[in-house]
Amino acid sequence: MLTHLLITNYALIDSLEIDFKRGLTIITGETGAGKSIILGALSLILGERADLKVVRNAEAKSVIEATFNVESNVEIGDFLEQNDIETYGTECILRREISANGRSRAFVNDSPVSVQILQDISSRLIDIHSQHQTLLLSDRQFQLDILDHYAGNFPLREQCGELWRGMVSLKSELATLDARISSISSERDYTEARFRQLDEAGLRKGELAELEEEQKQLANAEEIKTCLSYAEELFCPTSGDASSLDAILKEAARQLSKAGKFIPAVEDLAERVDSCRREMDDILSDVSSMNSRVDVSESRLEAVESRMSLMYSLMQKFACRDEDELIAHRDSLSEQLFDSTQLEEKRSQIQAKLDALSAEHSNVADRLSLSRTEASQSFAASIQESIRDMELPYSIFEVEILQAPLSASGHDSVSFRFSSTGKNPVDVAKCASGGEMSRIMLALKSMMARYANMPTMIFDEIDTGVSGSVADRMGSVICAMGEYMQVFAITHLPQVAAKGTAHYLVSKDIDPLTSHAVSKIERLSDEQRVLEVARMLSGSALTDEAVANAKSLLRS
Repeated sequence: MLTHLLITNYALIDSLEIDFKRGLTIITGETGAGKSIILGALSLILGERADLKVVRNAEAKSVIEATFNVESNVEIGDFLEQNDIETYGTECILRREISANGRSRAFVNDSPVSVQILQDISSRLIDIHSQHQTLLLSDRQFQLDILDHYAGNFPLREQCGELWRGMVSLKSELATLDARISSISSERDYTEARFRQLDEAGLRKGELAELEEEQKQLANAEEIKTCLSYAEELFCPTSGDASSLDAILKEAARQLSKAGKFIPAVEDLAERVDSCRREMDDILSDVSSMNSRVDVSESRLEAVESRMSLMYSLMQKFACRDEDELIAHRDSLSEQLFDSTQLEEKRSQIQAKLDALSAEHSNVADRLSLSRTEASQSFAASIQESIRDMELPYSIFEVEILQAPLSASGHDSVSFRFSSTGKNPVDVAKCASGGEMSRIMLALKSMMARYANMPTMIFDEIDTGVSGSVADRMGSVICAMGEYMQVFAITHLPQVAAKGTAHYLVSKDIDPLTSHAVSKIERLSDEQRVLEVARMLSGSALTDEAVANAKSLLRS
């Protein structure tokens, strides 16, 4: 429940700090005194969008801080733990800060949080019913939520929603896959033809350089052979009157060896000449080997040039600089063709998961539908009884379960039907007057608060459009709610105001220092409360009769 509220620098409020207790708290005040301002400040704790106009003094921040007692609220403890927010024992403190420059910050137990987190946690702590919320009676989702709260369906609803979100995610993944598969399929023939052309070429790395080298040799084979043959002839002449280089070097080495007997240094020269001779033998052997391998083959030259021409044309066609890029492109095309098969397999797997989720979701939706159907009669009877107790003795309230498209909530839609005369009930949004709508809404809110375990509820003039004994009955309903939860009722009706366990008055004064209007709120004593209820009965001029009537209302 809400135990402490702090508001500073907000609209007409300079500084306000107040404590609250359990039970029914009444808030009254003249029109324009600032009741809606306090409610607006509280709505910021609920994550509503901040309006910069509410910052009273642009040189300071607007701060709204609400302290809640969460001693027995296990759900809040779990939420704080799941979102890694520090716990403060039995307290949970929500704070919103708004700067004049437009910056808004939210805190839970002094930990900075997003507005979404603030909304999520505050929705578990407090519900504000404002006057315009009677419009929710035409909202089928609101009607479904109330029935599900009554039936205790929200664990199933959460399961249904989780399954639905899984289905939506898988459907999105399938759509992406289908688009990819379709794209590949439409280009498959083209891709396959290009891949086949490159694959049949039998490309290998470094081949083009080898071909270019071989082509150069084949194109100049005759000249190469002539040069090598001439070199061989020089090493080893075939004519009878010419000595070979080997014979010449042998003779030179022999002569030097002879001279070395007399001059030792010449012996080294003989060895060097002999070494040259052996090296010349090796060179001659290599030249002869090369000469024998040189192939003067027009057919081979033609084959090499044809192969080179093919590779050059492929490089040009596929915009590649060398055979390495051609090979990479071929492999890429291969992967595309293979991807199609893989994607089809992946699609089958996802479709199988989707089918399983759909079956499970359908099962949960059926269970929800059965639970709603079973609960609808007792729910309608309970609401009808509550409405009749508020002086609509012939009223009829019915709940109609309708078939709806599958969604996160199942496959049901709910329609609340109402008649104040006991005949021909129709859609509640189309038949109820303002006073009737207020009574229906109070009955629904009372039901929802009880079964949703909402610790704190604020009613902002839910009694609009009613008066007299009807207002007294509505006050009794609100008072009964205060027995098992904390209830705040902002009201103009003395019959309702007299029901509270605590009464606060909102007033507006002029600050003598700044000449600015300032709103404040204070708890009334028993004597002050009598006078306030009397004012609500008679207006600004208090009469003895109004005071006596106020005392009577408060005693009852």
